[in-house]
Amino acid sequence: MRDEIKKLFPELEEIRDSELREKVVDVWEDAIQTGGWTPSELTEIPFTLLAGDIEMKFIEHVRSCCQMCLAIEKVLNNIWGDRMPIQHDHLIAGSLLADVGKPIEFEKKDGKIIKGQRGDHLRHPFSGVGICWKHGLPDEVMHIVATHSKEGDHVQRTTESLIFHHADFIDFDIACGLGKKKN
Repeated sequence: MRDEIKKLFPELEEIRDSELREKVVDVWEDAIQTGGWTPSELTEIPFTLLAGDIEMKFIEHVRSCCQMCLAIEKVLNNIWGDRMPIQHDHLIAGSLLADVGKPIEFEKKDGKIIKGQRGDHLRHPFSGVGICWKHGLPDEVMHIVATHSKEGDHVQRTTESLIFHHADFIDFDIACGLGKKKN
């Protein structure tokens, strides 16, 4: 399964710290198994259940956000340099793990993807942090997972969390707009 996960997320290679990179894979492997999925099934999960029937898939969203984070980091480094320090590995690990709880939040029922019973009790930022904690991810990475969505609106987000939060909502807002146009 680890090789399949690495194929799903080629952006893992952007994480310079090999131990952190392997922990990110560990977390994904745990989430996939806990949710009862296979890596290939993740490519068919919709990015969000809140935008209607759109052609944006979950894995595409994770990769899109990670690539946007890389692009934003590059721009900020070019303009601000050392005046805006960004922890590259934390940013990339966090961007790849922010939605790792979705395979636990979602479930398959009668051939459809729905928010499951676990998702009714714990949204993906909470289950994602739980799995990250279990695998010893740094607090800075768990902060991105915990604060990337509305759950983070009442705390001070780190620079890396702010970058991911805005990248995430670029995809989400566009998805919702596309869903409205389609329906």
